[in-house]
Amino acid sequence: MAEKEVILTQTGLQKLEEELEYLKSVKRREIAERIKVAIGYGDISENSEYEDAKNEQAFIEGRVITLEKMLRNARIINNDDVDTDVVSVGSIVTLKDLEFGDSVEYTIVGTAESDPFQNKISNESPVGKAIIGKQIGSIVDVQVPAGVIQYEIMEIKK
Repeated sequence: MAEKEVILTQTGLQKLEEELEYLKSVKRREIAERIKVAIGYGDISENSEYEDAKNEQAFIEGRVITLEKMLRNARIINNDDVDTDVVSVGSIVTLKDLEFGDSVEYTIVGTAESDPFQNKISNESPVGKAIIGKQIGSIVDVQVPAGVIQYEIMEIKK
């Protein structure tokens, strides 16, 4: 089965590469040292320091594998490729809530980069799915647990 394509902006690619380098060059050494020290405490069968370090090592190695897989399957969206006529990954979109009149600005990114606290939403999120491919002035319905929210696309930037 083919591995899923990971859509990244240039910034997202850089962050993942930096995280991978940090895990490989810094965290691996730190964990190896913790394991070495814990083994020095004696019997590892009842050594919580050793158990904790081994669990952290397993987590780090899992994250390294995940990051390598993501980078191997990455498709980079360059800012120059972003079209301001329709919403796409990489677009910065201003939406107006038609019920309350509030406006919000989102950057559309791939799932690996999404961070709702920074208004970066995934192209696979309910709002992202609803607005991808739409133009300024389009009105979209977004299904949420509380019902349906209607947004109007006010602006598309790159």
